[in-house]
Amino acid sequence: MPTYILALDQGTTSSRSILFDKSGTPVAQVSKEFRQIYPNPGWVEHDPMEIWESQLFTAKEVIKKAGISPSDIEAVGITNQRETTIIWDRVSGKPVYNAIVWQCRRTSQLCDELKKDNMEPVIREKTGLVVDAYFSGTKIKWILDNVEGARSRAEKGELCFGTVDSWLLYNLTGGKVHATDFSNASRTMLFNINDNKWDESIAKRLSVPESLLPEVRNSSGYFGKIDKTVLGAEIPITGIAGDQQAALFGQGCFEKGLAKNTYGTGCFLLMNTGEERFTSSHGLLTTQAWGMNDKVDYALEGSVFIAGAAIQWLRDEMKLISHASESEEVAKEVDDTAGVYFVPAFVGLGAPYWDMYARGTVVGLTRGTGRAHMVRAALEAIAYQVKDLVLAMEADSKIELKELRADGGAVANSVLMQFQADILGVPLVVSKVAETTALGAAYMAGLAVGFWKDMNEIACHWQEGKRYLPRMDKEGADCRYAGWKRAVERAKGWAVGHSER
Repeated sequence: MPTYILALDQGTTSSRSILFDKSGTPVAQVSKEFRQIYPNPGWVEHDPMEIWESQLFTAKEVIKKAGISPSDIEAVGITNQRETTIIWDRVSGKPVYNAIVWQCRRTSQLCDELKKDNMEPVIREKTGLVVDAYFSGTKIKWILDNVEGARSRAEKGELCFGTVDSWLLYNLTGGKVHATDFSNASRTMLFNINDNKWDESIAKRLSVPESLLPEVRNSSGYFGKIDKTVLGAEIPITGIAGDQQAALFGQGCFEKGLAKNTYGTGCFLLMNTGEERFTSSHGLLTTQAWGMNDKVDYALEGSVFIAGAAIQWLRDEMKLISHASESEEVAKEVDDTAGVYFVPAFVGLGAPYWDMYARGTVVGLTRGTGRAHMVRAALEAIAYQVKDLVLAMEADSKIELKELRADGGAVANSVLMQFQADILGVPLVVSKVAETTALGAAYMAGLAVGFWKDMNEIACHWQEGKRYLPRMDKEGADCRYAGWKRAVERAKGWAVGHSER
């Protein structure tokens, strides 16, 4: 009987489970969306129980859909939305508050205080990150400071903090394991990437008790077994990686200088820098790509907060389209945006700007602006933001990008993909397997149990799906990009002085 690797892909808007066979091909997948909670402007939350229940539902359903037994699964890999912060009772497993999502801006003022205290250079040096509300550290402090009794319980060792991988791991193992991997730990603003351990001084500055923090382990290796009551069999969990690092792995970017961009709720461009840690001077992050055999590889990363989420906004709030895939069809109704630029800074701007107070802006509207122009402007905004990241990455690494590997849900949109190639001026290569995030987690899990022999075997599995070549002349591309940069200037700092509490 053939056996499989199960990847649990817990994303920002949906939970997904995918079964992969020996060739790295997905044989069955199931996904389920869950609620997005917006208690105040700039705040984003999830119900941790909905995260768990939706993930469990998809795991059970994908086994049923494939017509296999749980015992046919050799191992499980977990990949997850990063930075999203959950704190729960160590014994009961009950969350003390909703999950504070990576997009949430509620701790912007606390970040400002850290900057005033000159903590940014220290945090940059130790964690590879900038001081921003994006990361987990200030979210932990907010929960402990604002949920009644949480701080005293945390100080007594009664509570656990985790990013979403830790939360799933805890629930899958019946509360037996409280751990994470290097890739997720390095996104908390509390983990020292030089020493590979939680940083006592930063934790102390943020008043985060160390007993709250999970054990940090290799991304590929044994974490624990799924409790038999969960899926009907004890299955080893042997791979964990944050979604973007997992996608880098799934794209086969094992060599220094290889880069991928994932088009999801946000956009995340990562370049493998091997064992070398680049310190960015252009607003990028130094992050741990993965830990394997007690050796850590690093990456340069650029993060765009709102990409596919802008298309969801057109669908759900503006009602300009009825489903996300319709954006391609509508955008084709016009040749360009007629001078309209849309900066989707709903929760501030990430790299390379790092402006927590930027807000969504549309410029260039005329009486002739129509639905198709707005939809096309939203798609083009995704591509412009990726170009921002590519230019920063080339400046930091001194490596000129020859092509960009692409994955994620939006690679199905040919208008976006072609415009991305045009505005970058290099080929855009879409992986044959679009869901490389889940594939990366599966690879990590499979390597740990010998399902795949080594990374060379995995590299042979990567296949090109479609290649988009630039069609736009350089002058035209540069002119359009200059317009984008002007529009970004209009969006910056908008929320300064406006209460978002």
